[in-house]
Amino acid sequence: MFISNPRSLGGKRIFKTRAPKHASGTRAPPPPFRTRPCCRGLPGGRDRPEAKPHPGESGRAEPHRAGPSRAGPHRAGLSRAEPGRGGAGMGRGAAAAPPRAAGSTARGPSSSSSSSRGGGGGSAMQQHFSLADCEVVGFDLDHTLCRYHLPQSERLIYDSFAQYLVTEKGYDKGLLTLTPESLDFCCKGLVLDLEDGNFLKLAEDGTVLRASHGTRSMTSEEILEIYGRREWKHFSAVSGMLSRSGKYYLYDNYFDLPGALLCARVVDSLDQHDGQKKYDFWKDMVAAIQHNYKITAFKEECGMYFPEVKNHPDKYLQRCPESVKKWLKQLKSAGKILLLITSSHSDYCRLLCEYIIGNDFEEYFDIVITNALKPGFFSHTPNQRPFRTLENDEEQEALLSLDKPGWYSQGNAIHLYELLKKMTGKLDPKVVYFGDSMHSDIFPAHHYSNWETVFILEELLGDKVMVPAETESEPLEKKGKYEGRQPKAPYPISKQWGSFFMDRLPGLENAEETLVRTWSCKCISTYSTIAIPSLESIAVSRKIFLKNLKAEELKSRKVFLKNLKTEGFMIILTEHG
Repeated sequence: MFISNPRSLGGKRIFKTRAPKHASGTRAPPPPFRTRPCCRGLPGGRDRPEAKPHPGESGRAEPHRAGPSRAGPHRAGLSRAEPGRGGAGMGRGAAAAPPRAAGSTARGPSSSSSSSRGGGGGSAMQQHFSLADCEVVGFDLDHTLCRYHLPQSERLIYDSFAQYLVTEKGYDKGLLTLTPESLDFCCKGLVLDLEDGNFLKLAEDGTVLRASHGTRSMTSEEILEIYGRREWKHFSAVSGMLSRSGKYYLYDNYFDLPGALLCARVVDSLDQHDGQKKYDFWKDMVAAIQHNYKITAFKEECGMYFPEVKNHPDKYLQRCPESVKKWLKQLKSAGKILLLITSSHSDYCRLLCEYIIGNDFEEYFDIVITNALKPGFFSHTPNQRPFRTLENDEEQEALLSLDKPGWYSQGNAIHLYELLKKMTGKLDPKVVYFGDSMHSDIFPAHHYSNWETVFILEELLGDKVMVPAETESEPLEKKGKYEGRQPKAPYPISKQWGSFFMDRLPGLENAEETLVRTWSCKCISTYSTIAIPSLESIAVSRKIFLKNLKAEELKSRKVFLKNLKTEGFMIILTEHG
């Protein structure tokens, strides 16, 4: 969590988190949520795959490139899950730097030079991050600025896909029946092996920690027999954030998870009725995605998802907290340029923003970019992905450059950064971007554009990861604590899959020394500057920090910080000016 002085967006900086619990119930060591040296290439020393041009703007998705959610409502445009194209591997060796894009700067898109974040393979870990140093603050929309009522939205996404599979593709009607308990299967960071129907939870070195065939958990003996203690066969591609594959699919955000559960139940059904060993259902999942989330689906009220959200927004959407809206206004008042970059199409974006913020939502942002088709927004060149104007939510002609603030569609980070240089009057404006998807937001913004990244990760709240409770002896305002408990996690940690951050090696579950980080956890420390559970955690903590300083004004600030550390928080503190 990150606390700062809202008057100057400078002053003290505190980042704190509590260690999440791992599967055994004991508190694991805190994962390193600070970034490692910000090398422009991925660790591993392998060459980057050759960049492949975008297949065009037809709105079609190749079957092996679509998935249950990156083509979902927040990725409207039918998956266009572009290949991350980063060098493969979180393995050994020197970092491989990608080529520099023409006209880019140290912090600009596709930079390979050293910057304040650390360039080159031998730079020291970045010690401090200050929002005050950033001239530009960007936000993703879905599950970042717009929070959903997860139980309801998950069920809607599941039903949208299942209904299509049953009615249009002839799948078992049993898929339409879903119990609340079955949602325990949902867990971020899983990888689906499309050939074998197996879901995998990977360690940071690519070995398999847990696995299931369909929804059935594999035993440690089965895991060791099938996968051993060696790197999973597709790990080099997965860890390079490559999405162009017909071999696997990575589930990394809340829109993904209902699709993971549906795919697992499809495997169960096919095993029961057909006794299959290899599986070919993915093309049908892609068809379900295309039916529900194509660009015209909102206007045509096609499928189940958009009509339901349009008719009952209160059932699925959470209004933006007043603390966050106030914080956004404070950022603009402090001279920051605010961006909204979402892969949702303009009509769905407008519905969300008008409901969660208000009809004046455009006043909060200097630039709004919809149908951004991330991660391609960051990885593609201007020729591959030009900006387009909008008229009545219809995309118009392509623009040769971006000359002024406004609302645009598609586009690329290179032209955006050129505009930001003009708006700030700086050759090297510093940008920070908030997002919830490692694949679509954090990795590409970090890897291709060299932006600072703030990862929105509700799993930081964990099972009981929240601020200290009020004691009977002292009220909250005197102890420098929150006025109430932090919000609970959207649902308990998956019993089937365990902690997002840590786990034990299969077959050695009782040995303390076998506790290892997950691959998802390693991605946090590799690609995000910091991680927070929600935007509200920043907006609220800034307010409380002022209250705490007032309450403690007769005491040394050192006493206040010592109290926080005593309560079990990890604190990173730096002075500015």
